[in-house]
Amino acid sequence: MLYIVLLIFSFALTYLIKNYYIKNALFDEVNERSSHTKATPHGGGIAISITWFLGLSYLYFTSQIDSILFYALMVGSVISIVSFFDDLYDLSARLRLLVQSIVAIIGLYFIGGFHEIIGIENQLFTNIFAFFLIVWFINLYNFLDGINGYAGSEAVFLSLAGFLLFGGTHFIVLAVATLGFLYWNYGDAKIFMGDVGSTLIGYNVSIFTIYYSNQDSTGFWIWIVLFSLFWFDATLTLIRRKLNGENLSQAHRKHAYQRLVQSGWSHKKVTNYLVASNLLLLFLTLTIENIYILFFITLVMLYVMMLFIDKKKKFEKG
Repeated sequence: MLYIVLLIFSFALTYLIKNYYIKNALFDEVNERSSHTKATPHGGGIAISITWFLGLSYLYFTSQIDSILFYALMVGSVISIVSFFDDLYDLSARLRLLVQSIVAIIGLYFIGGFHEIIGIENQLFTNIFAFFLIVWFINLYNFLDGINGYAGSEAVFLSLAGFLLFGGTHFIVLAVATLGFLYWNYGDAKIFMGDVGSTLIGYNVSIFTIYYSNQDSTGFWIWIVLFSLFWFDATLTLIRRKLNGENLSQAHRKHAYQRLVQSGWSHKKVTNYLVASNLLLLFLTLTIENIYILFFITLVMLYVMMLFIDKKKKFEKG
């Protein structure tokens, strides 16, 4: 019953936000980074955030979530609030990075730090790594929220995959909170997620990665594989732009999913391509026991996919 209530709440709240933004002419304007061609209301992620934190609080007060995980995830509310104002007023990059850094430190504190990575147990190293992982996941999820249904579909997939592999009702809460919004965003989008939603989901994924890695070291590789379409695209694009001598702070449309749209694919087709690829990743995760072989096969798959996308739309210099 809880999940149905949260789903309806997210759906209705997204509808109300959409109408409010339209009435007050609060649109995500088309710019050089945009993959859409018309001004559309943004801020639908507000519905995801509010529904998520309400559901999360219910789980905590009914003892259905580990308190360590609850406190770490609740720190994400700071990201949502700051990102809400960023959507409205376009805050400076330095301020956003400062807030993200503070949130990463507090989140790591509540979750008890990062215990081990690739057999390395030096807490200074592992926690510095975890700090950058959190900040990077927050930003890369925001980078890849650029076409209809893409970021929302990824969040639903990760939530359901997380529930299937690790259990935990918090995954279902995140799934229904996102699904209520996704109805209005998939296909011909009526509203966009905005930073208020994308940065929160990126933060959540980083916390899930660290939390389940601390329980079992293989958890790290499982989350890296499940989230690989996003981090691989964002990281490779960043590296390629750096090698091209580009200004990394300048807006662009060079991510793989953006280039597929430029090649003539519709937003819906690209999003469906994401869903199908994610299902393949989940299948590989469920069938391949050796985590390192799984990771290697995933990298090969991602490399082949990138070759295909480069052939569709070349990664241009400048």
